[in-house]
Amino acid sequence: MKPKLLKTKIKLENDRVLLLPFEDKRNEELQEIIFDKEIWEFMGMSINNEQGFKNYISKTIKDKNNGLCYPFLVIDKLTNKVVGSTRYGNINTANQKCEIGWTWYGTEFQGTGINKACKYELLKYGFEKIGFRRIQFSADKDNSRSLKAIENLGAKKEGVFRNNYIAPNGESRTDVYFSIIKNEWIAIKEERFSEFETY
Repeated sequence: MKPKLLKTKIKLENDRVLLLPFEDKRNEELQEIIFDKEIWEFMGMSINNEQGFKNYISKTIKDKNNGLCYPFLVIDKLTNKVVGSTRYGNINTANQKCEIGWTWYGTEFQGTGINKACKYELLKYGFEKIGFRRIQFSADKDNSRSLKAIENLGAKKEGVFRNNYIAPNGESRTDVYFSIIKNEWIAIKEERFSEFETY
């Protein structure tokens, strides 16, 4: 495994998306899409004003600097717009694993193919360059859009984690967990992501 790569400026792209390190100055463009409350329904947080936005930016960068995650800005290459964010989180270099998540997109960009293009780059770089042996995903049990998207990546459902996080309204929420492991990746890449392999 090459954990030192997580200390570098990682830039990932294909024909559809460009992923830049979150601290790029373009993170200010997130403000154009971030205040839609529909985005935060299942995220365990809510951002609804400028101070909340500033706090989100600073905490995300702080968590990266502390080695807790590696966040990205997601840019739609068809429009050159910043459309959301995603990250490698729960990074555990000793056990060579992480979670891809904390993903959100502006509502107008959901269901447009951006998520699949983004996840392809993160999985490919995670398994083939960094050398993770396990990459996991999770979603709220009631977030049918995200659950379907994770299943469409070829990830295997592993279990249900009850009372896994607390929503902004104080309610305990349940998550469903999935994973892809390294020895499954090549077959999944060929089966699920063949449209990106010519890039």
